[in-house]
Amino acid sequence: MKSGNIKDGVDRTPHRSLLYASGLAKSEMKKPFIGIASSFTDLIPGHVGIRDLERAAENGVYSNGGHPFVFGIPGICDGIAMGHIGMHYSLPSRELIADIIETIAEAHCLDGLILLTNCDKITPGMLMASLRLNIPSIVVTAGPMLSGHYHGKRLSFVRDTFEAVAKYRISEITEKELSELEMCACPGQGSCQGLYTANTMACLTEVMGMSMPGAGTALAGSAIKKRIAFESGSRIVELVKEGVLPRDIATIDAFKNAIAVDMALGGSSNSVLHLLAIANEAGIKLDLKIFDDISKRTPQLTNLRPAGEYFLEDLDFAGGIPSLLYELRTVINVKPLTVSGESIGEIISNVNYVNNEVIRKIDDPYRKEGGIAVLFGNLAPNGAIIKSSGVAPSMMKFTGNAVTFDSEESAMENISKGRIKEGDVVVIRYEGPKGGPGMREMLAPTSQIVGMGLGDKVALITDGRFSGGTRGPCIGHISPEAQEGGPIALVKNGDKIEIDIPGRKLNILVPDEELGKRKLLISKKPKKISHGYLSRYAEMVSSADEGAIVNRNIRK
Repeated sequence: MKSGNIKDGVDRTPHRSLLYASGLAKSEMKKPFIGIASSFTDLIPGHVGIRDLERAAENGVYSNGGHPFVFGIPGICDGIAMGHIGMHYSLPSRELIADIIETIAEAHCLDGLILLTNCDKITPGMLMASLRLNIPSIVVTAGPMLSGHYHGKRLSFVRDTFEAVAKYRISEITEKELSELEMCACPGQGSCQGLYTANTMACLTEVMGMSMPGAGTALAGSAIKKRIAFESGSRIVELVKEGVLPRDIATIDAFKNAIAVDMALGGSSNSVLHLLAIANEAGIKLDLKIFDDISKRTPQLTNLRPAGEYFLEDLDFAGGIPSLLYELRTVINVKPLTVSGESIGEIISNVNYVNNEVIRKIDDPYRKEGGIAVLFGNLAPNGAIIKSSGVAPSMMKFTGNAVTFDSEESAMENISKGRIKEGDVVVIRYEGPKGGPGMREMLAPTSQIVGMGLGDKVALITDGRFSGGTRGPCIGHISPEAQEGGPIALVKNGDKIEIDIPGRKLNILVPDEELGKRKLLISKKPKKISHGYLSRYAEMVSSADEGAIVNRNIRK
């Protein structure tokens, strides 16, 4: 066992002494040392219940002959960080989380890991660490929040808070209603109720085989979730003894299955960034073309919020990810193994119920193609991402007039004051991984546009990114970004922007000669933040089309 490096032999007498000082009994010294990386915090609704999962996982480890050690991992709530300086830190925190887990696991020679997580950047950060370390690991996501309720209607966080602000501004709802919505939209612990980034990544983690069956959708605070945590704790000891490693499970076929399920779900566009980064840690090369190819041949079988009206609780009650895999059984690879010891095919064979109102049959999809599209063109030579499942049919092809802003704040000021009109293409730039820095989510401006009734009349494009809660013709991840001299930096007010989602095109309708002249005149913008972690991050981070990673080619 790897932990033998800190507990075996005469030379490790001082190490054992310190371990005994932590309360470890001598009888425990021969057992596998299992780290429980806990992202419990009082700051994040999705994580306030993780203390219970710590206890369940610990009991599971003990029950099967291992010894658990809980250690802390930081987390950021994207909803709370949204719209101010906090959002600069959200995506960069993914790298910190991976680095912290690597540091603790290596320094203390842990034999295996239980990774307790839930929200947006924490889950991918933990997966990155697991594949980088390549020691036996199981991810336990804390689960989605129940829907809110108000006057007989079910509520979700994004639609009934962010979009409600815009409805209040145009007098569609009263201040009293707005106040009541904010009290009801999020009734308790769990990740936000729709198919936003946290829940998308929880589902994809299960598909990749890195969580136990049912973990991706089991509700926060439920007995099922506690049992999954216990079973994960028990199972990790077996994985250590069997020598089953993350890179044995998260193979290229597992990643392709995850992408297919992402498309069938109509998941968050942020999943593209995260899967690229996770694959990099596994030594697997993914690119945007793979995502688009899989999207074109994978039908969308669910219609969850923000684009639809179903919630994560509905997906769970409909059979969860195993039932979705059952309906996709002819288009996915059933051979990859999972941490449960079963293959994807074996998990599918155990399915005995599918609610085909929530999870449609493959020959009766919501859409013939997947929920995410990759666009290319002279405005995005290296690609751009759109959650096409959230776009109205009338906006699948759109040409409009550019209205440019060099920051989210500038765009928000103009949108909230009613200065954006039908037919505009809002361009928000210098918000990419380097330019932001941190590639902020643009949930506030997109929610304002939708809430003001312009969701099918105005497009928004950015080298930043969008919340999983965003809907409408919103194109992000434009690469190269403005800070790197990408064509989005050359756009002027009034330029015609062409969006063709079925044709996978994003172009500025300006002659190449004129764009060449503009490029000669443009000067590189100074860094918005020139101190601390974000300054260092901006120097290291790669482009969005590579996953906004900071560790390149870390393994040969």
